[in-house]
Amino acid sequence: MAPPRNVVKIAVQMSDAIPQLIQLDQAKPLATVLKEVCDAWSLTHPEHYALQFADGHRKYITENDLKAQQLLGRLQNTSREGCCEVLRNLVLLASDMTFAQEVISRDGLQKLSTIIENGDDLGEMLALGLRAFLELMEHGVVSWETLSISFVRKVISYVNMNLMDASVQPLALRLLESVTLSSPALGQLVKSEVPLDRLLVHLQVMNHQLQTKAMALLTALLQGASPTERKEMLDHLWKKNLRQFIYKNIIHSATPMGDEMAHHLYVLQALTLGLLEPRMRTPLDPYSQEQRDQLQALRQAAFEPEGESLGTGLSADRRRSLCVREFRKLGFSNSNPAQDLERVPPGLLALDNMLYFSRHAPSAYSRFVLENSSREDKHECPFARSSIQLTALLCELLRVGEPCSETAQDFSPMFFSQDHSFHELFCVAIQLLNKTWKEMRATQEDFDKVMQVVREQLARTLALKPTSLELFRTKVNALTYGEVLRLRQTERLHQEVCTRRTPGPV
Repeated sequence: MAPPRNVVKIAVQMSDAIPQLIQLDQAKPLATVLKEVCDAWSLTHPEHYALQFADGHRKYITENDLKAQQLLGRLQNTSREGCCEVLRNLVLLASDMTFAQEVISRDGLQKLSTIIENGDDLGEMLALGLRAFLELMEHGVVSWETLSISFVRKVISYVNMNLMDASVQPLALRLLESVTLSSPALGQLVKSEVPLDRLLVHLQVMNHQLQTKAMALLTALLQGASPTERKEMLDHLWKKNLRQFIYKNIIHSATPMGDEMAHHLYVLQALTLGLLEPRMRTPLDPYSQEQRDQLQALRQAAFEPEGESLGTGLSADRRRSLCVREFRKLGFSNSNPAQDLERVPPGLLALDNMLYFSRHAPSAYSRFVLENSSREDKHECPFARSSIQLTALLCELLRVGEPCSETAQDFSPMFFSQDHSFHELFCVAIQLLNKTWKEMRATQEDFDKVMQVVREQLARTLALKPTSLELFRTKVNALTYGEVLRLRQTERLHQEVCTRRTPGPV
């Protein structure tokens, strides 16, 4: 009768001892085999001995080595059901670094690649093959850049397929995310062959895992794109109502979001706000006709009723003098307003904010300017100076232009609640500044003190993560100057109590 397939005959030798011919049961633990060999030679302490190949690489045999050899051998010579069983074991064991190295050294990744590329089974076997492949690759022993184009294209085809097994596509997306983040060349292949609209389809499937992995690949593609490409991609996504979908179906989903999705929303927010960086770092060009026209539009919106022009019938010098005076009333510090906008940051982004406020909240804009124009000089709140400082403050609080953290999850739900969120936030903040200025009965000399209070009001309210701009407006306006003082006092007293309770050095 033939011995079982897992039993093989091997010779074992040791110096100054008669060699043994044993039947090695590969299903037995290695420690048991060693004990049996030592018993035959009447050796004590079998834990002090090890088996070593006598020829070739003379490598020591370990439990992981045997397990890897056994599983990979069965992977090629078994039925579909047997193959799935082997893959399940690989998935369970692959997190162990030593075992993973053994599998990789025995061409395990190539064997798994064959299963994935063949695509003979688009269900459980493919999913297990992808999972085992991912577990092995995540040890970093082999670079993602070594993957073949044909292999990556095959995985892309699984992402682009309709009616694919629900367990396969999240794994395929996860693999492509790693490829995109690790290999610029293969990342370009993924970008060119995975349409953004396909990822939007995956995001709209009410499957949390699929949504998360689709968002992961989306943010990876955005991170790997050039600034111009990124802007085009984000413009396309916003036109396809991605923002509205995220706000309604992910942020307000009944299913808990999870840390991974929170991180990807943070990255998406950071990359979108990053589109403001070029304007933030560009000073106003006094020779640009377009920018001069924008400054004039800002002045006209405040001081010239629609249909009327400045100083009709006045001389050029008189008109110029009137313009200078009106720009001063707007709160510019210099007679030439272009000089105020030479500071970067916030550069042209401050002008963008002021224009947005004047065009989208014209009544509030006119009220702000005219109300302060009629105050005594020392009590007027300078709109332009405040706007420039406030824009710089918002850029700092929202970390505009800073590199994305690899772990952060602190996105703002409010950011996804509406379009033009940065400019809309400015519109709320500039009116808050004017309100706080009046509460503090501030003068021009108090400008920096007012900005410190406004910083605190904005930072405290942003930390609450309001889910909409209206909720932010309500909460930040409730945080009056008096309330800020009360909170400061409470926190100071608490700190003093904690300091007194802390034992000093012995």
